[in-house]
Amino acid sequence: MRLRTAIAASAALLASLPSLAQQPPALQARLTGEWQVMYDPARHRCDGHDVPDTPPRVYRNSNGALVMFALHYIARPLRGPDLENLKPDCVPAYDSPFDSDPSRYNSQSWIAATWTQDGMDVHALVHHEYRAALHKRCSVPVNNALACWYNTMLAARSRDGGRRFRQHSYPVVAAAPVRQEFEQHRHRGFLNPSNMFSDGTHVYFFAAQTGWRGQPHGVCLFRSADPARERSWRAFDGSGFTILYDDPYRPGLKLPRPCKTIEPFPAQVGAVVRHRASGQWLAVVQSWRDGKRFPVPGFYLATSRDLIRWSEPALLIATRSHYDDASCVLTGVNTHPIAS
Repeated sequence: MRLRTAIAASAALLASLPSLAQQPPALQARLTGEWQVMYDPARHRCDGHDVPDTPPRVYRNSNGALVMFALHYIARPLRGPDLENLKPDCVPAYDSPFDSDPSRYNSQSWIAATWTQDGMDVHALVHHEYRAALHKRCSVPVNNALACWYNTMLAARSRDGGRRFRQHSYPVVAAAPVRQEFEQHRHRGFLNPSNMFSDGTHVYFFAAQTGWRGQPHGVCLFRSADPARERSWRAFDGSGFTILYDDPYRPGLKLPRPCKTIEPFPAQVGAVVRHRASGQWLAVVQSWRDGKRFPVPGFYLATSRDLIRWSEPALLIATRSHYDDASCVLTGVNTHPIAS
């Protein structure tokens, strides 16, 4: 497998920017240029874990070199002077030690988004998976790949340009208000963040979530004035950024208000950037064929002026989707009460 599919969301967006033309109330885009293989695990990998598994996130470190995270739960970055000359660093930047204690959030982790202003102090959003079946803590028959999966969004930080990341002392950014043993017949939690992006005042990201009592499944928007501050992220509730998601393994957990699900995103938001000339936001998503907004599987572009109201998605690339065999990720319905 090559990186072509994994980088398509970012590559499509970057390739389209030079050709964008303002056509109120929305922008239109077209793809230009040729496909280029940036990473081939058959030739470049350190071991069998180095396969593309997240949308690529790239930043410049304090020396001017590029650092990209796009691989598996053994969080090895790609480094190089430019996108055409990235090589994997075989020293992991973040650990996935398969800790069997779910309260430590240290089982399998993907560095899924990065943010830095100086190339040295780097903040990361971590997609964390606790697969109870791997730890023999799944109490129901496992009849699909998502049964007993428990996902949480975590915060980590590097002070050396991304050589090594460590969890915040309070790592939870977004967690479902249940512990991993509750409702083990279905996928639960927050997962797959977009990139982190800024309007000049706040930093934002989108995250998918699977839903629970009172919370429709979908994609929610988060905001922080300073990602370095622990527990600074708040989710949008429909009128403001007020929702704090606490760690369900700490005492005193209260059921949070529902975050506002943002349309038209079907699941993961791949990448968001701002078109400087118009001030509009552009988001690339991939989707399975649903016969409605997404008539064919592939990558789609949506635009917005305020990050809340988005245009109908326009097809960028028709291709097999990451979700073609997993469109049930966000379709579970929680009919049981939340455990206290």
